[in-house]
Amino acid sequence: MLNGKQITAVLPAYNAAGTLKRTVDELDRNVVDEVLLVDDASSDDTVEQAEKLGLISIRHQENLGYGANQKSCYKAALDLGADIVVMLHPDYQYSPLLVPALAAMIAYGQYDFVLGSRILAQNSIARGMPVYKYAANRVLTFCENLVLRQKLSEYHTGLRAYSRELLEALPFARNSDDFIFDNQIIVQAVVFGANIGELSCPTRYAADSSSIGFGSSVRYGIGVLRTAAQYRLQLSGARNFSYLDFAPRALPTAVQ
Repeated sequence: MLNGKQITAVLPAYNAAGTLKRTVDELDRNVVDEVLLVDDASSDDTVEQAEKLGLISIRHQENLGYGANQKSCYKAALDLGADIVVMLHPDYQYSPLLVPALAAMIAYGQYDFVLGSRILAQNSIARGMPVYKYAANRVLTFCENLVLRQKLSEYHTGLRAYSRELLEALPFARNSDDFIFDNQIIVQAVVFGANIGELSCPTRYAADSSSIGFGSSVRYGIGVLRTAAQYRLQLSGARNFSYLDFAPRALPTAVQ
């Protein structure tokens, strides 16, 4: 808990048994009140490992997709009474030690949404990020910043923190069940008028780190560009997309 805010870490898992304990061991339980794991029908013993570690566990009976996993994570965290929800991949690619820092940026009222950026203040390629992924990340981020009129360093991270207010305001259940969910929820936050912050996040790339293949990466990249285009069409009134069709945050009334 920070500043009276209950903090729940959510772990969207798929075949994460080999890295789960290392991830959980580095979570500061003096700050993190609950740890919730949602398993997307893993073929290994991820759920059994989670239970041994004392985590709250939910298991999908069939593989529903990364986006569907996050939907279950956020809904369950809100049901548990979380004021701040931190999403962390359990493959130990992102540092669990940064969870308190991300949560604090929300707990003390500075931001609604915080992204752990692999790009800020570090050489991601030297840390093992594939060159083609780094190049795609930079190109896609440039295009998104241009279209969305933002200044984010990265849109594709697996370390994120949300305020309860933001998650309750966003219709994230309408988003894709696939990887593009990550991008759609950022665009939803922009539509809402959320204050979005970033924190430099060192990353680790190893054989046991989860990663989508080249073909899936290409489809994701196309989806990112499509999402950005949909935002502009929605904003102009030319088209309507259900996941972007919701009321933005009300502006404060001007003092007379």
